[in-house]
Amino acid sequence: MASPQPLLFSVKRHKPILVAPSKPTPHEFKYLSDIDAQQGLRFQTPVIQFYRYNPSMRGRDPAQVIRQALANALVFYYPLAGRLREEVPGRKLVVECTGEGVLFIEADAEVMLEQFGEALHPPFPCMEELLTEVPGSKRVLHCPLLLVQVTRLLCGGFVFALRINHTISDAAGLTQFFNAVCEMALGASVPSLLPVWQRHLLSARNPPRVTCVHHEYDQVANTSIGAFVPHDDVVHRSFFFGPNEISALRKQVPPHLHTCSTVDLLTACLWRCRTKAIGLDPDFEVRVLYIVDARNKCRPPLPPGYYGNVIALPAAISQAGKLCKNPLGYAVELVKKAKSSVTDEYMRSLADLMVRKGRPLFTVTHSFLVSDLKPILVGEVDFGWGKAVYRGPARGVCPNPMAGSFYVHLKNTRGEVGILVPICLPRPAMDIFSAEIESIINGPKQQLNNNSPKLIASPL
Repeated sequence: MASPQPLLFSVKRHKPILVAPSKPTPHEFKYLSDIDAQQGLRFQTPVIQFYRYNPSMRGRDPAQVIRQALANALVFYYPLAGRLREEVPGRKLVVECTGEGVLFIEADAEVMLEQFGEALHPPFPCMEELLTEVPGSKRVLHCPLLLVQVTRLLCGGFVFALRINHTISDAAGLTQFFNAVCEMALGASVPSLLPVWQRHLLSARNPPRVTCVHHEYDQVANTSIGAFVPHDDVVHRSFFFGPNEISALRKQVPPHLHTCSTVDLLTACLWRCRTKAIGLDPDFEVRVLYIVDARNKCRPPLPPGYYGNVIALPAAISQAGKLCKNPLGYAVELVKKAKSSVTDEYMRSLADLMVRKGRPLFTVTHSFLVSDLKPILVGEVDFGWGKAVYRGPARGVCPNPMAGSFYVHLKNTRGEVGILVPICLPRPAMDIFSAEIESIINGPKQQLNNNSPKLIASPL
């Protein structure tokens, strides 16, 4: 059967404008925390949300509603309307609260929501049309911290896409901000949860002292031997793990691990299969870095409304050969141990490491970065049109899509609740990865029958 034609459509965009706070705001300087300012967060991360037509909102323009709500919310979140500066030496980041505003684009697309398919998930077609690249806006310093595009669809629905400077906020903080925007869109004059800056709470101690092991920042010599070859034929696929698939994975681990979390189990499986797929030397060290929201680890607790980065990237580490040859339970134990290492002291030590080591990038050589979106993308970002059909990252969790992935909790077209995992690999590696996943789920060379769990791998 021939592959379906990719969805193509045209978008007419208005000229980008700056949306400033709707009322005067202080002109001041606000320092970011030392966790905010690390090199690994100095990039722009995209998020996208799809909304259906709502008859009750007939006559109301989502672009105008959201633009005004943004202006009102920025009165309270006024640092987002400023510009980021870097102090030298030390590379400390500070926001100059200039009130200049955030970038906003209004657009119309010649496409209906239904044409994107029943199951909305990344990678999305024509993403560059739904989140336009404004020249000069993708830098980290001296440019708008947030870009928002609202694209109206032919069916009356719309797409809300944004790109935010990750140093300013993590996913939980971003959700807090857009909950405030939604409240403004629905008529509120003040957010129900007032924002708290106080980034000094996660800044380095004086003097800084690194008391924990942080394998996620190990300095590793870069080598491409046996990995990601070729680079010129990259494939994006999304794998759905429903109840049957997760049950099959649990059967692969010893009894004492049957109660491990689904996320730990899935992370271990993906790490192991991916390592096999990229064909590394057995003696190479490989890592899986799992993004942990550490808000409930901090002591004393951070104040409600804190919207900075409160994330850690604890690394499970193994030789590639040991990871691939050992049963799945070996990888699960490593993942569980790494995640359990995140404590309040771990976060203090992390901030201190940033200052002591010059704000290093996390280890990228032979690393796989994953994030579970369920704990952080909570609530409904409703501008008046109802709950988003899809809400989450537009691409990956880091600038290189082959280096990481994320977990989207949703229902598939059969109504099963599960986890969708977008994966990006060179085609030869993707073929091996898919075969490894199938082998774990259905058994090696097992003839599938109608009752066998079927893994969904959907190329887009």
